[in-house]
Amino acid sequence: MSEPVATKKPRRGFFKRLRERINSGRGLGLSLRFAGRKLDAELAEELETELLAADVGLEATDRILEALRKKLGGRAIEKDEMVTDAMRDALVELLRPRARPLVIPPDIRPFVILVVGVNGSGKTTTIGKLARLLRDEGHSVMLAAGDTYRAAATEQLQAWGERNDVPVVAQHPGADPAAVIYDAIAAARARNIDVLIADTAGRLQNKAGLMAELEKVVRVAARLDEQAPHERMLVLDASLGQNAVNQALEFNDVVKLTGITMTKLDGGGKGGVLLSLAERLDVPFRFVGVGEGIEDMDVFDAEQFAAALVGNGQG
Repeated sequence: MSEPVATKKPRRGFFKRLRERINSGRGLGLSLRFAGRKLDAELAEELETELLAADVGLEATDRILEALRKKLGGRAIEKDEMVTDAMRDALVELLRPRARPLVIPPDIRPFVILVVGVNGSGKTTTIGKLARLLRDEGHSVMLAAGDTYRAAATEQLQAWGERNDVPVVAQHPGADPAAVIYDAIAAARARNIDVLIADTAGRLQNKAGLMAELEKVVRVAARLDEQAPHERMLVLDASLGQNAVNQALEFNDVVKLTGITMTKLDGGGKGGVLLSLAERLDVPFRFVGVGEGIEDMDVFDAEQFAAALVGNGQG
């Protein structure tokens, strides 16, 4: 059996854009001056304020500050870089266990990726970008228009299908999403497609109905393959801050997430929410996005993301 294929390492140019766009390039805590000070209660409170303002969350903030205390002790800080370097190391320690790339096993066909998230999070665009990435790696790809409540969602997915030269399975508006995805799995199996990526609805105004619908989609997919959906990826809008964490917890309760992709880090999202997610939820981070273009989504990398958050590093 051949080895599983994991999505590639991030492109160097992507890291540069990531660093420039997260928090408008300011970084975590870089408005403070550390040289000549000690990490006493006053400085710890200032750092805490900076971290919380960047959507890091209480639990992750406490862990980061404790790591800084261990690293810096009570000695005088000679230069600002002592703190930013220690901060970067603390972030890497928190993020690295979640940095697990998406793997497409060679013995599962089709490998079914169910993409969930609320409307406006960037689900459909993420699906289009992921389809291109997987196709460029040599996989055959099919898309399923499981958001049958918004005609625009189906049209957008079909446009991505044409753009990427991949087939799209869709039905009439209002069709049963579970039936659409069932048919898509059957079609992908018949055509020996490697990866099926399925869109879903994200109607926040009817949360109970949405969650019941997703549960049904998962049950129906399992009728054709008891392990499907093999990847249950949540797409989150970084600009939502701690609300994104609440969304992740709710979706995880229903579909047992296996991956998270964070979008819109160029649209006001400060990036710290991923640290909060890392502390609260044991789910891998797959991709991050910083724009609408194909080149604006790439594999999550803990070291590069931490460097971008503190505003240093090369890329």
